[in-house]
Amino acid sequence: MFGLAKISVAAVVLVASTAAAGPSPGSHWVQQRSTPAASAGAAAAANAGALRAGVLKPVEAVLQAPRGGLVKPPPGLYANAVDLGARKAAASPVDIVLLGILSGFHIGFGGLLAVTVGGSIPAIKSANPGLQKLLFGLFGLPFGLFMVLVAGGELFTGNTALVTAALVEGKATVANLVKNWTCSWAGNLLGSVLLAKLVVAAGINAAPGTAAAIAVSKVSSPFLPTFLKGIVCNWMVCMAVWVAAGATSLTEKYLAMILPVSAFVAFGAEHSVANMFLLPLGLFSGASKSVSWQDLFVKNILPVTLGNIVGGALCQTMPYAAVYGSLLK
Repeated sequence: MFGLAKISVAAVVLVASTAAAGPSPGSHWVQQRSTPAASAGAAAAANAGALRAGVLKPVEAVLQAPRGGLVKPPPGLYANAVDLGARKAAASPVDIVLLGILSGFHIGFGGLLAVTVGGSIPAIKSANPGLQKLLFGLFGLPFGLFMVLVAGGELFTGNTALVTAALVEGKATVANLVKNWTCSWAGNLLGSVLLAKLVVAAGINAAPGTAAAIAVSKVSSPFLPTFLKGIVCNWMVCMAVWVAAGATSLTEKYLAMILPVSAFVAFGAEHSVANMFLLPLGLFSGASKSVSWQDLFVKNILPVTLGNIVGGALCQTMPYAAVYGSLLK
């Protein structure tokens, strides 16, 4: 009964021990080396002078500051988010939609894995519901987000934080932000629905009953709780994206991503892009008898999307913009 739990614990321990040991001699990971003290002092003095002269904004000083190690310090994570958001804001609508479709597929693959593994262990769910929720969170969406972060993509939920950071620092316009959010959301939706169709047509939906039950459950909650679950979810997802994007090795990216993502899944928060796959999969698996496409959008995806925006743009980005950026300064 507890074989899967042992495997998951062993995997986390292995990843943690690898991170502590650092990259192996034959590894292709690139570690940023510390700048010599003299050079670091000179760079810091130059940045301080530029700040006093008004040439650099605080975030630009962080971008140019010397750093060492595999994960950027908190000010560097904010500066990195601004840089990523600026690039996403400047991308063409076609590129954003195409990468959004890919990201919809990737998150959908994660959702399928979650349903196949964590959603298909009724004995554990009955005997130990906490363990079942942990397994549902560990095996699935972390895998999907990992593909997005490593291979590249346009994920609406993460973009709510990154492009907002660029907007705050004057690296993007409101029009850029609307373009990115709209195109990535549409691309994510298209990729997710296409994958749900593919999964059913291929006959690899191992738990159609579970998929249908998930869809029915997700459209049964009132608007406000669903909206609030969206806030909680994307606050955690954007923290995962924020930190993982500032890491330079696969190990650190994975650790930064798996902990908050598996947590939000385990305690039932709502992710709009994951639901873009899970809800159609449920409809195609039998839930259409009691759930309509209108229910899917009005009762779940709309409130979750709005909650995700608040969680990413306000809860994640704004506090760091106030401390490490130019907000309120």
